[in-house]
Amino acid sequence: MHDYFKEVESLAGKLPPGKLQFIPLGGIGEIGKNMAAVVHGNDIIMIDSGLAFPEEDMPGIDIVLPDVTYLLENRDRVRGIFLTHGHEDHIGALPYLLRHLNVPVYGARLTMGMVELKLTEHQLSLHPSSRALEPGEVVKAGSFSVELFRVNHSIPDACGLIIKNPVGTVVHTGDFKFDHTPVDGRVADFHRLAEIGKEGVLLLLADSTNAERPGYTPSERTVGKTFDRVMEGAEGRVIVASFASQVHRVRQVVEAAVRHHRRVAVVGRSMENVVQKAIELGYLDFPPGTWMDIEEIKKLPANQIVIVTTGSQGEPMSALTRMSTSDHRKVTIVAGDTVIISATAIPGNEKYVARTIDNLYRLGAHVVYGAASHIHVSGHACQEELKLMHNLVRPKFFVPVHGEYRHLVHHAQIARDVGMDPSHVLIGENGAVFEFTRESGAIVGTVPSGRVLVDGVGVGDVGNIVLRDRKQLANDGILIVVVGMDAQSGLLVSGPDIVSRGFVYVRESEALLDEARQRVKSALATLEGNNLSEWSSIKSAVRETLGRFLWEKTKRRPMILPIIMEV
Repeated sequence: MHDYFKEVESLAGKLPPGKLQFIPLGGIGEIGKNMAAVVHGNDIIMIDSGLAFPEEDMPGIDIVLPDVTYLLENRDRVRGIFLTHGHEDHIGALPYLLRHLNVPVYGARLTMGMVELKLTEHQLSLHPSSRALEPGEVVKAGSFSVELFRVNHSIPDACGLIIKNPVGTVVHTGDFKFDHTPVDGRVADFHRLAEIGKEGVLLLLADSTNAERPGYTPSERTVGKTFDRVMEGAEGRVIVASFASQVHRVRQVVEAAVRHHRRVAVVGRSMENVVQKAIELGYLDFPPGTWMDIEEIKKLPANQIVIVTTGSQGEPMSALTRMSTSDHRKVTIVAGDTVIISATAIPGNEKYVARTIDNLYRLGAHVVYGAASHIHVSGHACQEELKLMHNLVRPKFFVPVHGEYRHLVHHAQIARDVGMDPSHVLIGENGAVFEFTRESGAIVGTVPSGRVLVDGVGVGDVGNIVLRDRKQLANDGILIVVVGMDAQSGLLVSGPDIVSRGFVYVRESEALLDEARQRVKSALATLEGNNLSEWSSIKSAVRETLGRFLWEKTKRRPMILPIIMEV
């Protein structure tokens, strides 16, 4: 197994006194793979350790990790990893990082529960000093003191961080919104934010995801009303698809099910694991008999059944997608079922979601989806909530984080609108080194950053060249040209034979391939007596001749792979 992280050698360099650095390694100018370092003196703490999911131009890639070269070069200085919440884009890279960085991990109770689930899958364990924290609890990590404060988001136990150090206080909001009627009754800690703002904050790092959207993000409770309305009118089964980590969403589904005298089954491995962990930790607590095994749905009338499942993004192997293609072993969609897709499509997933919806309709289901149905709300703050965060914290310097570049620009403008000195608002990219003193802030350099691609068990062994080859194979296919050469004389004794995969079908393109063989023979004939014994020359001649011919005939550029066999 190739492992990119093992190639990094250990280096170290202490930061001069009176200076503080913030170094984002992911999550700036993008959505996903959130990870950042805060540096003071000889100490580094990390904020989050997330992954991203592959884009359409990454065929075969499973997940994308941040480049952590900087952390591994300075591994002896890392004092701990502090997690804001349990979403994949904030904890998903931990199993890969903790193989090479043995440091404590801290987060709220549910966050640490999600981490334990993830590490168990990878057969890893946490550092002995790792532990779950309550909001308000302070942890000492080198020259840093770190405190969690409660915020609202689309997962319970979402927290921001108050990071105190000799240069000044840093506040990181984590992913947040201000929900005045949260499902669990735990509102954001406005009091602590105002208090820390009054004490003085050097630097604010704040979520920018919804910085383009005016107004306020609706409360999560509004979704619960929709579940009630749908279940009241549904004559058959109700199937709800959501992200597995949406514990508040699952809670509202189950609350509605109890009110309408329905029992609840959970389908999908990730959903089952998260629900079980949430029950263990007390985040889902319902009367006995509420939950049932998926096998029991055969014994109950349709109007007494609710199924909670994964697949809100139309992922090919998810439970809902397999139900929509009648490929699920335990659940078959029938006429009269109501399916609620309680999520918005992540950019790039729209066509998968649309295909799943079409398939569900073909099977006779009624599907509830889209913004107009009010079955999903964002977990991120809109413009008015961002202004409130700024006015509570009142930082001297501000760096927008967690968002694509346009989100960062909009958030920077919001900071200026609420009165911040424009020269104190800094926008950067992943790898930028933001350096602060008590009176100044600037970008002073860069560290290695980028993406590490995971394919199967290989970490970092697929790079741009391999991706380029995969795209070429996907677009135009491959031609394999086999020639037999006499080992003594170097003369052509057999072939060329041509094998086509993904380019043309041999039986339908015999004339094209016959002419291609003749072109290869002619090219090899010109080399005889010259440099026919040089295999690199033979391969180059075959590629150039065949490539030029095929482009003239087909306007396509398949990958051409010459194979020379000694006879």
